[in-house]
Amino acid sequence: MPAEALEHLRHPRRNVRLNTLIGLRWLSVAGQSAAVLVVHYGFGFELPLVECLTVIGLSAWLNVALRIHSRTTQRLEPGSATWLLAYDVAQLAVLLFLTGGLQNPFAFMFLGPVLISATALPPRMTLMLGGFAVVCATVLVFYHFPLPWRPDDPLRLPSLYLAGIWLSILLAIVSIGAYAWQVAEEARLLADALAATELVLAREQHLSQLDGLAAAAAHELGTPLSTITVIAKELERGLEPGSPHAEDVKLLREQAQRCREILAKLTQLSTGEPFSHTRLSVLIEEVVAPHRNFDIAIDVMLPPDRSNEPEAARNPALIYGLGNLVENAVDFARSRVEVAVRWSAQDVAVIISDDGPGFSGEVIARIGEPYVTSRGRQAGAESAGLGLGFFIAKTLLERSGATLDFANRAAPEKGAVVRVRWPRADFDEMGGFSPNALTAS
Repeated sequence: MPAEALEHLRHPRRNVRLNTLIGLRWLSVAGQSAAVLVVHYGFGFELPLVECLTVIGLSAWLNVALRIHSRTTQRLEPGSATWLLAYDVAQLAVLLFLTGGLQNPFAFMFLGPVLISATALPPRMTLMLGGFAVVCATVLVFYHFPLPWRPDDPLRLPSLYLAGIWLSILLAIVSIGAYAWQVAEEARLLADALAATELVLAREQHLSQLDGLAAAAAHELGTPLSTITVIAKELERGLEPGSPHAEDVKLLREQAQRCREILAKLTQLSTGEPFSHTRLSVLIEEVVAPHRNFDIAIDVMLPPDRSNEPEAARNPALIYGLGNLVENAVDFARSRVEVAVRWSAQDVAVIISDDGPGFSGEVIARIGEPYVTSRGRQAGAESAGLGLGFFIAKTLLERSGATLDFANRAAPEKGAVVRVRWPRADFDEMGGFSPNALTAS
C-alpha cells in the first residue's frame, strides 16, 4: 500500500458536516421554544418571555445565515465546528441564566454539544468545549434569574443540592464524553482498517488478473510473429552462401521463434494446473520464497505421506494472508522460522512458528484487531508500524473459511505460533476472492 495512504490512516481526519450542526440546532430551537411557551402559557409560570424568545431567535437567525452563505454539504474544519458548538453552549447558558440557572432541569442539555464534539472532533477540541461547558455551569450556580414558579410558594433548593447538580453535570461531561469518544474512535479505526484491507485486496486482484491480459496479448501477437518467422525463413533460404546478411537473417528468425515460445508460455497463465489451482506444498513454497533472503532460515515441513495432498486456489486472499503471517514471523525471528503443513480427510492446517520473543502478554488477547501491534520489537529493529498486517491477514483468511489461533511456545522455548486451519471441504471448494466479500457481512 502506498506510504501516503498509510499516513492518512495513521492520522484520520475528524470533522463534521455543517448540515448536521444546522439540523441539530433546528431541533434545539424547536425544543427550547416549546419548553418556554409551555411553561409560560401552559403552566402559567412567569418568566422573561421576550428575552428567552430573543435568545432562541438568535440561534434560528444563525442557522438561516449559515444556509445562505455556506454550502450545507461541506465538512467543517475542527476549529470552525468547535466555535459553532461553543455558541450552542453559550446560548444554552444564557437561556438557563434567564430561567433559574442549574435549578432548571434542562441544565443537563450542556451534554449535547460536548457529545457531538466527542464523536466527531479531535480530543483537544472536546476538552476545550467540555471545559467551557463546566465554566458556564459554574457561573450559573451563583448568577441566574429566579426559577419560574408560583409567586406565593417560591421554590428554593438547598445549596448542597445545587452543588450535587453541578457535580453530576461535571461527571456526566467527563465520563459520557470519554465513553462516546472511545466508541467513535473504535468505529473509526475499524472503518479505516477495512478500507486499508480493501485497497490491498484490490491491488492483489489486479495482479491476479494480469495472467488473463498476458494470454490475450500472446494470442494477438501470435499471428504477426508467425508471419515474421515465415518471411525470415524464406529470406534465409534465398540468400547466397557467404552473404553478409545471412547471420542477421538467421538471428532475426531465431529471435522471432524465441518470442513465440515466450508467448506460448504466457498463454498458460490463465489456465492450467500451475496457475489456477496448485498443490498446497507448491503454494506454500510460493508464499515463503519472497522471504528467504533475510538471513533467516525458513523450514517448510510437509507430511511424509504426500498422498491425498489438497489443491489450493491461487487467490489473493490466501496468498496475501499466509504471506503476511510468514513476513511477520521473519521480522521477529532470531534465526529460524518453521512452516508446518498438515492435512487429513477432515481438515487442512498451516502452523507458522518462529524463535523470536513471542507475543507480549498484554496484547495476545487482542491480536488481529486493527491498530494493535502484535509484539514489541527487539532492540535495533524498525518501529512497530500500524498493526494493520495481522488484522488484514486474519480478515482475509477468516473470509476463506479458516480459523486462526495465536499462542507462544511452551517454556523454556521462546517464540510465537500461529495456527491456521480450514475444514477440508471448505479448502477444496475455495475459489477466487472478491474484495466485495469484506463488506458482505
